[in-house]
Amino acid sequence: MGDVENIQIKAEKNKSEWIKSTCAYCGVGCGIEARANASGKLDVRGDESHPANFGRLCSKGLSLGDTVTDKDRLLVPSIDGKATTWNTALEHVATSFNNIIQEHGPDAVAFYVSGQLLTEDYYVVNKLMKGFIGSANIDTNSRLCMASAVAGHKRAFGEDCVPGTYEDLEIADLVVLVGSNLAWCHPVLYQRLKAAKEQRGTKVVVIDPRRTSTCEIADLHLPLSPGSDIALFNGLLADLSKHGQLNQSYIANHTTGLDEALIQAQRFDTVAAVASATGLKLADIETFYRLFRQHVRTVTMFSQGVNQSTSGTDNANSIINCHLATGRVGLPGSTPFSITGQPNAMGGREVGGLANTLAAHLEFGNDAHSALVSDFWQTDRLATQQGLKAIDMFDAIESGKIKALWVMATNPAVSLPESDRIAKILEKCPLVIVSDCVSTSETLDYAEVKLPAQGWSEKSGTVTNSERMISRQRRLLPTPGEGKPDWWIVSEVGKRMGFHHAFDYPTEAHIFQEYVAMTMIGNHEGDTTKRKLNLSALDAITVEDYHTFSPMRWPITEEERTSGRLFAKGDFSTPDGKARFIAVNHKAPVSPITQQYSMILNSGRIRDQWHTMTRTGLSAALNSHTIEPIIEINPFDATDRGIKEGQLVNVISQVGEQVFKAHVTNRVTPGQSFGPIHWNKMNCSGGKVTAVIPAHTDPISGQPEFKATPVSIKPLKMQSAASLVTQTRLTKQQLQTFDADYWVLQAIEGGYLYHFQFKESCASVSSKLRALASPESPFLVHGNAEHGRRVVVYQDKTPLFAFSVFTLKQESQQPDISQLLASQFDSQDIHAFLSGSLAARSPIICACKQVSLDTIEIALTEGKAESIKEVSERTQAGTGCGSCTAEIGNIVDRVCARKLAQRKVG
Repeated sequence: MGDVENIQIKAEKNKSEWIKSTCAYCGVGCGIEARANASGKLDVRGDESHPANFGRLCSKGLSLGDTVTDKDRLLVPSIDGKATTWNTALEHVATSFNNIIQEHGPDAVAFYVSGQLLTEDYYVVNKLMKGFIGSANIDTNSRLCMASAVAGHKRAFGEDCVPGTYEDLEIADLVVLVGSNLAWCHPVLYQRLKAAKEQRGTKVVVIDPRRTSTCEIADLHLPLSPGSDIALFNGLLADLSKHGQLNQSYIANHTTGLDEALIQAQRFDTVAAVASATGLKLADIETFYRLFRQHVRTVTMFSQGVNQSTSGTDNANSIINCHLATGRVGLPGSTPFSITGQPNAMGGREVGGLANTLAAHLEFGNDAHSALVSDFWQTDRLATQQGLKAIDMFDAIESGKIKALWVMATNPAVSLPESDRIAKILEKCPLVIVSDCVSTSETLDYAEVKLPAQGWSEKSGTVTNSERMISRQRRLLPTPGEGKPDWWIVSEVGKRMGFHHAFDYPTEAHIFQEYVAMTMIGNHEGDTTKRKLNLSALDAITVEDYHTFSPMRWPITEEERTSGRLFAKGDFSTPDGKARFIAVNHKAPVSPITQQYSMILNSGRIRDQWHTMTRTGLSAALNSHTIEPIIEINPFDATDRGIKEGQLVNVISQVGEQVFKAHVTNRVTPGQSFGPIHWNKMNCSGGKVTAVIPAHTDPISGQPEFKATPVSIKPLKMQSAASLVTQTRLTKQQLQTFDADYWVLQAIEGGYLYHFQFKESCASVSSKLRALASPESPFLVHGNAEHGRRVVVYQDKTPLFAFSVFTLKQESQQPDISQLLASQFDSQDIHAFLSGSLAARSPIICACKQVSLDTIEIALTEGKAESIKEVSERTQAGTGCGSCTAEIGNIVDRVCARKLAQRKVG
């Protein structure tokens, strides 16, 4: 890091010890304050001055300190598994790239990057690839979450801009959430909306095939059939026209293309036609349409449920069409609003991290734009056409067109659809380079070159959240080993490739200054290349200003900077300044349901986990709520297939199969199922949902379909199970030797807990587990081989690990083996474990405040609480991010019903 940054760290510590930064997780971009405690870990709290969250944090944000560890870190560069120096590794990458480019051309090289990168990292890697290597084969995992929204914005507005601000959620009279489980995926915004509803009576409509926790605050839930969003919103457009609710003056002055859009919408000009396509009730559709007509202040917030579709771009435009038709764009409490999934997905979009954009909202296919970029970067090697989007990029590796791939801060072997095929493609690629902060991921297994990058708490730069707010991410802790900033790694490779003049950056602040300048080129009044993205307000920023930078949105004019909104005057970024209605057509799904694959699999996030669990998987607190990869299935479908709650099931599609644990629930409707995206081969033998999802993509955005995969679900019969606690992970070799039919790894206090299931008997399983230690290792045992036993294995008089083997019928009677690690194998706990009396811990319901089920039930019974509010007052449960309040409500209902039944019996 630069001297200026180190001075800034010291200055912040001298002032208060708390350093302001931003959260590492979702696109809300919450401000945090952090400081190192006596143990060298981080204390983290919400930044009350940050306009995104005003001090609020969710369970993941509050647990950031738990994930900062030297454990499983990539510490030194390596080539072919052998440690080497930075200079050798960088020379190897640069020389390999130059040789491949000389022999096969620049398109034989590709970068696959991440919304986890900071804007400065993104800027440099985009500059190297598009400006100097001369190819646009750089894409990002943001392709998986918001590429369809980007394409929709460009088609409608002429530029990829989110018009509104978070404040709009709080001043709207109606908020429509489409394909967004706000309570779990963006909990702080959910809290802001919930508070607004309580204070102002805001109406909330949730449009989602599942009944998610967000529905707790919904006045109306529309569980539409997957892939029918266009039918619903085309129906809304037709309804607005039928009831004379079109804003004719706005349409005439600020838009084009309405007639064509209405022609497509007429197919759904009756509620019956919409109901037939969506599976919704007539009355519910009518209620939604009436609410939209009646409330001028309407925000429609959409997320992955809209974007992750083979019709994702059209989905987005069908929503935007309705807002254009009513003139509700960029006005206070009245706008369409796409929310991103990653902390810097927006920043990556702005600097050009997607394969189909150039840089700074300058685009391919426009000679004036290309000339501006070439001149600004002083290069004659600028890429002349769009590069390959994520799925196409990996197809090109498979076919041999791409010879070298550099992966940065992401895990495509897990996150991309048809992930088992992706793994084979990575294995086949002649040169794979991975720069990351972790030492274990499925993608790293295929890397010839591994480069240690800084992690969240060590990085310094900026991020842009979903409301266009630029915030600083600051260095909080020293970097373990030889980890370096991503921008530095890329710059050093660029220098060694022969482009020293273009990548000689003293610090990340200088990169930001260059990016600011780039947003200003061709961006003056009267320029035909004028864009909304313009950071001219930061033109004079110094290095010192950068390090004391406070959050700021990026609109152009003084008026826009004051309101924070775009397009309020109907001034769009198209050549004629008018927004475009896009005629969109509802189509049948790409993969239809068949007799063999008779259910639909939806996928997404769960409350306390993030992406592929490389960070959240380290936190015991975050791993206490949902400990295994579940598949939600409706009771009707479960009964029909002979599936019981908690039973292992096989989920099979046309491209693969995986094992999950069944959760029978009415949250999904008959014919639907839901599986989380987080588990993979690093933490489970099954549960890798991307292995069963085909690589079907939106033809415009290139975004894969993750929400509607036809599958079959079949029960698996297991005979025995086991739990094992250990202070260190089992090796791959141990797990392979052990050969469990199913295993999952859970981080717990003091180490790790493994859950196993087997088709074999308890006796056979017990022998396998005992073999994890040497035959000479002493052990204590209770029970018998046939019906289950509990064992503690020692090494040099110190407990090494412990395990419990049991039949599945005995599972609910097992002692809480995890407490052995929590107490560091206290002798009394060992005795209680062996005897079977070590009481199971009550499950944690509220991760933010670590409130257990027992505590809540005591408040309801002994404390006389009878509502969520009273439970929260007595226990603090639900007073953090609030994403657990729906679950608390279920507990309240259950306990109160039990109390009522007892009173009747009495």
